[in-house]
Amino acid sequence: MGHHGWRGNPPGTEREARRRIVEAATACIDRVGLAKTSLSDVAAEAGVTRQTVYRYFPSLADILSAVALDRVEEFAGRMERHLAAFADPAEVAVESVVFGVRAVPDEPYLGLLLKAGEADVFTVAVTSAQSFALGARILRNVPVDWAAVGVTTDDDFEGLAEMLMRLFLSFLQYPSTPAHTDERLRAMVRRWIGPALTARP
Repeated sequence: MGHHGWRGNPPGTEREARRRIVEAATACIDRVGLAKTSLSDVAAEAGVTRQTVYRYFPSLADILSAVALDRVEEFAGRMERHLAAFADPAEVAVESVVFGVRAVPDEPYLGLLLKAGEADVFTVAVTSAQSFALGARILRNVPVDWAAVGVTTDDDFEGLAEMLMRLFLSFLQYPSTPAHTDERLRAMVRRWIGPALTARP
């Protein structure tokens, strides 16, 4: 693995190198904003050449996606705490969509990708296997009786997480005109998703 530069302190592993590049990108975004951050800026911040950055990330879009995923754990923690207040699987599903639609635009890094016109990067980040696994973990950790509605296996949780995440992504990127109120959005999701998450006789 090449270690050109790195301000005299080369990383010991590829994972560490990628982490430092993501941290450099985050610092650039904090300083000048996403729209003005270039791959050259990220390389300079990390103390390496552009070629070194390309060794770990094919494009700036890939770096931005990694920045978003790096911060998604914080967002996931807030969502999990919010969902813990609901005792019914269907309501957990409804609230996960509403929370995503309302909270993501205000997230420091996830929201920036949308505001800066990087919707494709955001979509890739949200629809990655890593994100679906995280969504499944959030659902599994909410203290409701998932078994009563037939959600028991890893595939069940990941499938439900993918469905809900793709749904909130659609509402987020293609909002209705006029925009739905929270109650209208809840009613829609409850009407069409709720029946799939009712207790089995």
